[in-house]
Amino acid sequence: MVIGVVTWSYPPEKSGLAVAAREIAQSLAALGHDVRVLTLDRGGRGRDGAVEIVGAADGLSPLLRGLRKLAVVGHLAAPLAFARVARREHAIRPFDVIEGTNWYAPLAALARSAIPVVTRCSSPVAETVEQRATLRNRLDAAMARWLEAAGARASAGIISNSRAHGRKIAALYGVAAPSSPLHAVVGLSLSPAFLGSASVARFPDPLTGPVRVLFVGRPERRKGFDAVIEAIALLADAPVDFTLVGIAPADLGSVPLANVTCHHRLDQADLLSEFERAHVVLCPSRYESFGLVYQEAMAFGRVVLACKEDPSAREFVGEPGGGILAARCDGPAIAEVLRDLLEDRRTLSDWRERALATAGRFDRGSLGTETETFYRNCLQRAGMG
Repeated sequence: MVIGVVTWSYPPEKSGLAVAAREIAQSLAALGHDVRVLTLDRGGRGRDGAVEIVGAADGLSPLLRGLRKLAVVGHLAAPLAFARVARREHAIRPFDVIEGTNWYAPLAALARSAIPVVTRCSSPVAETVEQRATLRNRLDAAMARWLEAAGARASAGIISNSRAHGRKIAALYGVAAPSSPLHAVVGLSLSPAFLGSASVARFPDPLTGPVRVLFVGRPERRKGFDAVIEAIALLADAPVDFTLVGIAPADLGSVPLANVTCHHRLDQADLLSEFERAHVVLCPSRYESFGLVYQEAMAFGRVVLACKEDPSAREFVGEPGGGILAARCDGPAIAEVLRDLLEDRRTLSDWRERALATAGRFDRGSLGTETETFYRNCLQRAGMG
């Protein structure tokens, strides 16, 4: 098949959407498909192994760049640019199918076009955007939510990353439930390079020195960052060292910094080193569409500390027994779990073994094969397979 993957950004950009786009594209290319990625974070053309990279920024005409600055209707600019580039590429080498994220609906202008469209759903705008409640922000968010729902409903098929997330998407957008042939559940993958590093990583001695806790995320309420700050303050006198990746010292406010190290940005090699140094990976999100960090932590055999509030944490961490779920997403609940681990450090090794036993469910092989099967089913229903 000739496949297009539309994304807002692509590595070396380190956002979750960029990494997901790479994994989707590479998993399909490994099966022999002709894959082009259309990404808005650059112009020109390039390659990432077998995948062709097409810069969609070339589709942002001066008129669209001006439109993008406007309230509400500005959300139309990027979908129009993507549609312009996709149609140009389709004329060069016709796509069998094109897929893109639901987030801010980059494929909205291609809905019901001659190119079959599949929407793969990450966390929607309704769950991810944290802004001051100004009139403009409320109108912008309403427009984004409408575009997402309209684009999803016009798609030939929907892919969600987990069962719980699929149910939420179905209710939010008014699309088929994940039990329907129109809505598949396909987990994302970890890169072979990441899995290779994880497979040889040693576990730090759990019985000596401080317990090292790693948080990888953004300073957002959805990511549970408020709970992280509370827990740090409550454990200021305990033998616990916190490493926060994606966080600047200014984000901590008045929290004591004696046992905290912040890295606003890290390259991949340094991030892998931080995973290896950690005993515990703290990921107290309130909502994740999939939660790659859960899979990353388990691949390294680190103690996963998540929260029951997140349905994906319950599905991928709690149900298989691969990690610990705090009763609530707040500082006292997280601090209580960490104090229990400190009281009997041998349990760190026990949870490491449980994490390793749970890891390995998601790789490029399963991602590519399950995605390919769903594409073919969508095309057959459309009379194009």
